[in-house]
Amino acid sequence: MYITDDIKYIGVNDHKTDLFEGQYRIPNGISYNSYAIIDEKIAIMDTVDASFTHEWMDKMQSTLGTGTPDYLIVQHMEPDHSANITTFVNSYPDAKIVSSSKAFAMMKNFFGTDFPEKQIVVGEGDTLSLGKHTLAFVAAPMVHWPEVIVTYDTTDKVLFSADGFGKFGALDADEPWANEARRYYIGIVGKYGAQVQNLLKKASSLDIEKICPLHGPVLSENLGYYLNLYNTWSSYQPEEEGIVIAYTSVYGNTKKAVFALEELLKANGCPKVIVYDLARCDMAQAVGDAFRYSKLVLATTTYNADIFPFMREFIDHLTERNFSNRTVALIENGSWAPLAAKVMKEMLSKCKNITYTDNSVKILSSLNDESTEKLNSLAAELCREYLAMGEATANKNDMTALFNIGYGLYVVTSNDGKKDNGLIVNTVTQVTNTPNRIAVTINKQNYSHHIIKQTGLMNINCLTVEAPFKVFEAFGFRSGRNVNKFENCEPLRSDNGLVFLPRYINSFMSLKVEQYIDLDTHGMFICSVTEARVISDKESVTYTYYQNHIKPKPETEGKKGFVCKVCGYIHEGDTLPDDIVCPLCKHGAADFEPIG
Repeated sequence: MYITDDIKYIGVNDHKTDLFEGQYRIPNGISYNSYAIIDEKIAIMDTVDASFTHEWMDKMQSTLGTGTPDYLIVQHMEPDHSANITTFVNSYPDAKIVSSSKAFAMMKNFFGTDFPEKQIVVGEGDTLSLGKHTLAFVAAPMVHWPEVIVTYDTTDKVLFSADGFGKFGALDADEPWANEARRYYIGIVGKYGAQVQNLLKKASSLDIEKICPLHGPVLSENLGYYLNLYNTWSSYQPEEEGIVIAYTSVYGNTKKAVFALEELLKANGCPKVIVYDLARCDMAQAVGDAFRYSKLVLATTTYNADIFPFMREFIDHLTERNFSNRTVALIENGSWAPLAAKVMKEMLSKCKNITYTDNSVKILSSLNDESTEKLNSLAAELCREYLAMGEATANKNDMTALFNIGYGLYVVTSNDGKKDNGLIVNTVTQVTNTPNRIAVTINKQNYSHHIIKQTGLMNINCLTVEAPFKVFEAFGFRSGRNVNKFENCEPLRSDNGLVFLPRYINSFMSLKVEQYIDLDTHGMFICSVTEARVISDKESVTYTYYQNHIKPKPETEGKKGFVCKVCGYIHEGDTLPDDIVCPLCKHGAADFEPIG
């Protein structure tokens, strides 16, 4: 495997182990990755599992030829990566061990010694020169053990990411990256989303051309795709629209209800329905898909005044990994005293931002007319937004969409003839209702103003309180002239050909410009409504809600200057220019306030 001229792969494939960490099925094996950086000084990045000592040593010696390592860099002390530290020390007694202080404490636990005469302790911000190459160390505690560090080669711009960006599957496995990377991440790292977010923030300041994880392939193309998935996973947001049904069934009656619901969901436009029999499926795969998709249906029987054991295990996996930001529906079955829905809801009470459907289904032994009607109502509720988004099933003249206009935040979408564009605005107002007229005010510096002035068309997407900060970053802090804001996205289109967002909106309106008013720094577009759809009844996000609950608090500690109240941009200095325009959100001096 070619990495760079100076960085060589010396890892191994494992096709012997059937369960990783004693619980995760790995039918296509797994790799234990190790790397050699060959310079004036030679550094070895981590070791491998104890079962592959000789294969690893053979690869290292063959790669180095007559050279000998000067350093062993230990990023992570889990035994599948650290088992051969003692073997390395015995083979290369003059080499130093570079690691965090917590890792050396763990070495004493594993090996009876912390190799005091060989220690080089590193932490956040420390560097090590190998000659041409300089390694910079970044602390990554709890991703996913407390001692973890990751290493950035500033010369070849390679990030050695420890267990981050790893996946199940040996390097000779022919399979999509995301499926096994998701199962790996959710199962092993998923509990520590906040810590992964911190690491991603640090990584965003680095110029990374390749990522070398400790499991799985080296990532060298379309790194934005992998970084975006990690951001989605670690912020506990749905990756795709779809519904997972997870069920247990004793005598088949709950199963019949589940498969009836599956057909109803498909008939009502659900883009993806996945069904898991928790007694028979790969539990890690079911958990991974529960995090992948936007909605979850739990269906089980009352069992010993509780719920069926496999359902309890499944929900435990969800709560242990901070399951959040999802819509959940409940189906319970019981012959005399159904309790399953109550128990499941209690178990999920520790999860954040769970929206329960208004409809739930109670089955008394088997489906009857009443429970079948409830099943139909549940399917209609779960699919309301899919029907509203479907070209053939949408009500395109639902003027109640105008009720969602307030002092909120919206994504205005447009198209310049070559690509779609979008920006965040908070200046949308209904000005008349006979006929319906909408006023949208946009800063002239925004590229969208230029597009809409030329085309006379736009869509207004009404954001909901579920919209994560990444939506505001994507559409508010970058110019559509320079970037494609819909890259890696499959948007939907209204009748005017423009995009409307597939998620995080409760309605949208297609507008045609009827009049333009020049307001000096801004332009006001007075528009007629050509299409209006209500997607859901979820609450619209207001400017105040965004400030209090969505926007991260700016890191002002130790800084002197002024902070933008809209996006958190910090202008350092004793005075604030009267004509300042925030480089991120384009707001003026009135939206800055002093730090402190």
